[in-house]
Amino acid sequence: MEHQEWKVPGAPVSGYVWKAQHPEAQHPRGAVLISHGVGEYAQRYVERYHALIPTLVEAGFTVYAYDQRGHGHSEGRRAVVDLNVLVEDHLKAREALRGRPGDDSPLPLFALGHSMGGLVTAASASRDPRGLSGVILSSPALLIGEKDPAWLKALAPLLAKVFPAAPVRDLGTDGLSRLTEEVAAYEADELVYHGKVRALTAATMLGLSGKLWAGYVNWTLPTLILHGTADKITDPAGSQRFFDTIASPDKTLILEEGGYHELLNDEPREEIRAALVAWLLERT
Repeated sequence: MEHQEWKVPGAPVSGYVWKAQHPEAQHPRGAVLISHGVGEYAQRYVERYHALIPTLVEAGFTVYAYDQRGHGHSEGRRAVVDLNVLVEDHLKAREALRGRPGDDSPLPLFALGHSMGGLVTAASASRDPRGLSGVILSSPALLIGEKDPAWLKALAPLLAKVFPAAPVRDLGTDGLSRLTEEVAAYEADELVYHGKVRALTAATMLGLSGKLWAGYVNWTLPTLILHGTADKITDPAGSQRFFDTIASPDKTLILEEGGYHELLNDEPREEIRAALVAWLLERT
């Protein structure tokens, strides 16, 4: 699927834009900014995730995405990232989309984040909701380290400072999907980082996720949250807690019974994709 290069000012990332192609619409319905999960990359959402990007483009949405630092084709030590820096990059991307030259009628902009990208998206939107028409969180990593002992969580920032690239947690691949062909495709993808989560990544995810909860009570953006109840990579209890915490009058939580981490690569992918697209269409 053809895309154009997209530059995020001030961020050393490889960005992409897929223009809306709805045959019956003279103008796009809206724009979607996608943030991928740990280890993966933006263009994975073209062929995988039940062809999410082509589906959005066909539905009349222009899609923007970029490989986060240390991922895909972007600069940075492989998968060694500070989540706070990734949030800054997301804010820069959104600022660029708010101020597109020659755009007299800005499109409704929706931010969609998966897993680690869900945490980045939630942090960005919580800090500055301006310019967003809504947020979609797919299996977001909102609740980190709930079952870890206190001593381990206290040690995490020190380890990240001294040995940022140390491999600390194996997420495995069995929890990605119940579809063996999807797991096999993930394992065979050479652009995906397949090692353990690095110390800096893990520690900053832990710290960021914890400090955001106090601010979620002020969240008023239209929000769709998608999570599988059998997800062992990110905690579905975090999505439930987030849904219960935010003040938005327009909020929807879909807890897919038995669903694994990558719902759009899992058994209910047709239903999940349809619910996601319908949610966007109803708000544009």
